[in-house]
Amino acid sequence: MEQRAHFHKKLEELKMQVLRMAALSEKAVHSSIKAYLEYDSDLAEDVIMGDIEINDLENAIDRFNLELLALDQPMAKDLRGIVGAMRITMNLERLGDEAVNLAHRALFLSTRPPLPYNQKMEQLTEVSKRMLSSALKSFVEEDSKLAEQVCAMDNEADELSIKILKQYINDMVTETRIVERGVHAIMAARHLERVGDLATNVAETVIFIVEGENVKHRCRG
Repeated sequence: MEQRAHFHKKLEELKMQVLRMAALSEKAVHSSIKAYLEYDSDLAEDVIMGDIEINDLENAIDRFNLELLALDQPMAKDLRGIVGAMRITMNLERLGDEAVNLAHRALFLSTRPPLPYNQKMEQLTEVSKRMLSSALKSFVEEDSKLAEQVCAMDNEADELSIKILKQYINDMVTETRIVERGVHAIMAARHLERVGDLATNVAETVIFIVEGENVKHRCRG
C-alpha cells in the first residue's frame, strides 16, 4: 500500500513537471505571436533564448519517465499516463520550436516596412492560442470532451492558413516589392497552423490517457 502511495506521488510530480513545461511553451507561443504582430525584436530574441529551458526540461521529464517505467512497472491508466506524458512533452518541445521559428520571422519583419494589414492572420493567432489553451486545460482537468473540441477546431486553423496564403500571393502579384516580406508572412502562418496541429496532438493524447482510446490522426474535424 505504501509503495503504491509513493508511486502515485511520483505520478503527481510527473504531471507537475509537464505542466511547468506546458506553461513555458505556451508563454513562448504567446510571446512570439506578440513579437510578430507588434514587430518587437527584443521580445523575439527573448523567445529564442528561452527555448533552452524548454529543451532542458524535456530531457529531465524523459529521464523521470524512464525511471518510472523501469522501476515501478505501471499498469493500465498509470501506464497510459506515463506514455501520454512522454507524447505531450514531445509536442510541447515542438511548440517551443514553432515559437522560435515565428520569432525569427518577427525579427526579420521588424527590420522592414509593415505589410498590409491581414485580418485573417490575426484570426489565426487567436484560433491557435485558443486551441493550445484548451488542449492544456483538458490535460490539467483530464477532460476528454474538451480535448475533442480542440480536435474539431483544427479545420478552422487549416482553412485560415490557406486563405492567408492566397491573400499574400495576390498581394505579391500586384506589389512585387513585398515579395520577400510576403514569403516570411506565409511561413509565419504555417508556424501558427503548426501550433494548432501540435495542440491537437496534445488533445489526442489526453483522450488516450482518459479513455484508453488511441485516436491519433483520427480526431481532427
